[in-house]
Amino acid sequence: MEFAEVVRHRKMVRSYADQPVDPVVVDRALRNATRAPSAGFSQGWGFLVLDTAEEVRRFWAATSVGADLADPDDWLTGMMRAPVVVVPCSSKAAYLQRYAEGDKGWTDQDEARWPVPFWHMDAAMASLLILQTAVDEGLGACFFGVPPEHVAPLKKAFGIPHAFDPVGAITIGHPAPGGAAGSPTRRPRKAADEVVHRGRW
Repeated sequence: MEFAEVVRHRKMVRSYADQPVDPVVVDRALRNATRAPSAGFSQGWGFLVLDTAEEVRRFWAATSVGADLADPDDWLTGMMRAPVVVVPCSSKAAYLQRYAEGDKGWTDQDEARWPVPFWHMDAAMASLLILQTAVDEGLGACFFGVPPEHVAPLKKAFGIPHAFDPVGAITIGHPAPGGAAGSPTRRPRKAADEVVHRGRW
């Protein structure tokens, strides 16, 4: 698929068919993720891959506290059918340490030097490459957030190191026929000339 078509067809898929995903495709998506840019080439990311039925079920159990997994709502029903969940994580420490190295000119690890948390931004850019790879392979994917109160149970359930924090999660699978309609069916997409400002705002 041409790049322009990948971009045009990318959407969040929230309902999946009960069909496995080729592990080769998942590996390709993860290799592509590591091609994302990172400040100072810090590469302070990590990707937890859950691709067995038991691992995926444990993910939903850890992140759906209070939800009835035996009787899920429509959103959870569709999402739980995804055979693969990738949890992209970022490490603030990796960035603070990298920019305290000699070639960067800082001698401390003061977080105040950072105008925005590039550790999260870089993990998000890597996540987009996973989403785009899924489209290129004819699959569906969805990036969604992990509620703050569920982050600690998720990290504990899968041994995510203290230095890494999930920035969200990505489901990957074959889209279910006639899956749930997303927000673009209810809200118009803004035209480029509405959001692009040339010369001044």
